[in-house]
Amino acid sequence: MKFRNGLILLWILSAPALLAQTQKITLEDIWGGTFRTEGLEALRSMQDGQHYTVLNTDRQRQIASVDKYEYRTQQQVATLLKTDSARGIPFFTSYTFSADESKLLIATQVEPIYRRSRLGVYYVYDLDSQRLTQVSDRKIQEPTLSPDGGKVAFVDENNLFVLDLSSGALQQITTDGVRNAIINGVTDWVYEEEFAFVRAFEWNAEGNKLAFLRFDEREVPEFSMDVYGSDLYPSPQQFKYPKAGETNSVVTLFIHDLASGSTREVDLGEAYYIPRIQWMNHPDHLSVQTLNRHQDRLVLHKVDAGSLASSVLLEEVDAAYVDVTDNLTFLPDDRFIWTSEKDGFNHIYLHDRDGAQLRQLTSGPWEVTAYYGYDARKGRIYYQATTEGSILRDIYSVSDRGRGTRRLSQGAGTHQATFSADFSYFIDSFSNVDTPPRYTLHDAADGTPIKELRNNQALLDRLAGFEMAAKEFSTLEVNGNELNMYMIKPVDFDPGKQYPLFMFQYSGPGSQQVANRWHGSNDYWHQMLASEGYIIACVDGRGTGLKGRDFKKVTQKELGKYEVEDQIAAARALSERPYIDAARTGIWGWSYGGFMSTNCILKGNDTFEMAIAVAPVTSWRFYDTIYTERYMQTPQENPGGYDENSPLSFAERLKGDYLLVHGSADDNVHVQNTMRMIEALVQANKPFEWAIYPDKNHGIYGGNTRLHLYAKMTRFVLENL
Repeated sequence: MKFRNGLILLWILSAPALLAQTQKITLEDIWGGTFRTEGLEALRSMQDGQHYTVLNTDRQRQIASVDKYEYRTQQQVATLLKTDSARGIPFFTSYTFSADESKLLIATQVEPIYRRSRLGVYYVYDLDSQRLTQVSDRKIQEPTLSPDGGKVAFVDENNLFVLDLSSGALQQITTDGVRNAIINGVTDWVYEEEFAFVRAFEWNAEGNKLAFLRFDEREVPEFSMDVYGSDLYPSPQQFKYPKAGETNSVVTLFIHDLASGSTREVDLGEAYYIPRIQWMNHPDHLSVQTLNRHQDRLVLHKVDAGSLASSVLLEEVDAAYVDVTDNLTFLPDDRFIWTSEKDGFNHIYLHDRDGAQLRQLTSGPWEVTAYYGYDARKGRIYYQATTEGSILRDIYSVSDRGRGTRRLSQGAGTHQATFSADFSYFIDSFSNVDTPPRYTLHDAADGTPIKELRNNQALLDRLAGFEMAAKEFSTLEVNGNELNMYMIKPVDFDPGKQYPLFMFQYSGPGSQQVANRWHGSNDYWHQMLASEGYIIACVDGRGTGLKGRDFKKVTQKELGKYEVEDQIAAARALSERPYIDAARTGIWGWSYGGFMSTNCILKGNDTFEMAIAVAPVTSWRFYDTIYTERYMQTPQENPGGYDENSPLSFAERLKGDYLLVHGSADDNVHVQNTMRMIEALVQANKPFEWAIYPDKNHGIYGGNTRLHLYAKMTRFVLENL
């Protein structure tokens, strides 16, 4: 398949003429904001479907506003709320509406806990009375307005509370919350990280019941890491972290009735994980998704909030694992929409109210990559898919009969949609390797463009002054598979010369790095290295996503085997090209990519001369239960899968130059991984370089940290490849 367009080819042909008038990218450009893109922050469609709101902030002046716009004209018609010190309205960084849009909940003084969890001071603003109410005088978690805007539920120190905004009465729903023991209404660490949610409570449609999860993590092993800070003694941070094969939290579901004050436990049988709860259209009907520990059997339950009776709507079984998504949608008549990989690719299915499959709505050797929603008036479903190629994303609609598929987006690249509440319009966020994010308004019936909202032309104009090489997409035949690849060559590339090859990858299950979208920070760094005479290549091997279930799940129970084989084979295949110097091949990656790059320089020590690993897993025995066991089962069940592909088992094979980097406060991939790798290399008497960034988490950022890290990596590349 040919992915590149004529514009890229023209750019390649004309590049030499541009060299004299362009400058090279620097690390200061990358991390100083030179290439920052503009977007539409916190866009929310209003219920009338004709208007939307956006958060506009001036962080330097500490002013924020929620502004209302009309879709069709794009005119601003109102400012719903704005920072006003005289009225006591503070600077805020996020907002949400109540379901009836009578109130706004705003967040201030927000501080992170882990990847998704936050503490903050929150206020409710009544749009009619213009009254501002502080939810709590303490920093709290996950405040959520009831559908009518009359109440706010929130979590404070692991207990669930409800504040009545009219009377000011505060009701404490739970009383047993204790840090590192019992959690009510928010998730534990591993649920937050791997099931991607924090708020573990939901209002029903009438706002008179709350369903919530309780986590008993008393038997979960505790992890401790020192935070060095600026005090005389480091302070230990301790939290519950279940490593593969260890005990998880016992999770139970409760339903609280606000009128009676009763809280009752729901019996879900053998439920091990409860990754999703969601009220159905009926105010007494709750849907609950449960998983077994192996995560190869997902059950969708229907719970009656009155009787607490539970029935099974659907079971999804897979020989490897079942993905948890947020695509479940209940239609007005209680039929529901569900996505599944059961035909080999991720597609959309319609089920009746009792769970029986009515029909498959999409099909083909491609993936549905996002589900946007259902228009009950027109009977149409809206979604994003890879129909035009696995490195592309387009927007589509299809009828609830599975007919009349319409492509609503145009232009090869990555399209993402935000639909109006009534599905009259959508805002398309589009980018590709030549086009920074461009926001355009479209008619949702057929995709007709109405108006351009933002185009980042200023960034394109700025980039015209920099040396930028083309990112060329292609495929590479490796181990019997056609793998997606991109390559960046120096602007003055001469096929008669030889260049060192520097490979980048992530390679984790279901991931994708080779995609036709606008540049991220690593892309600019790769451009900088290309300007120094390096060829950059990225290959998505087996185990990565969007090429079907079998391609993605072939790595089951053997993480680090087939993915590493593919990177080694790809490096060898590329080294056969006359313009690649086979004696100068490097590879790098972060997190799973660091696990991969470490394995590559050890298992492929005759292929790779250099590797950089940032925050790597070095043994899956050290990583958490939900992620690791999804792909590997437990170490007790699969010891060979864990140890035979662990870099710790191959330290003596190191021959090339190796840089190992980690943050000491990484709550996700613990620095233990790097320390054990260091010890293995020391005992094997192997020279290598390493760096620890104090008090930095998995992202290794803050202040000049990223600049320092990439400067170190740049020097390592220039000196060793």
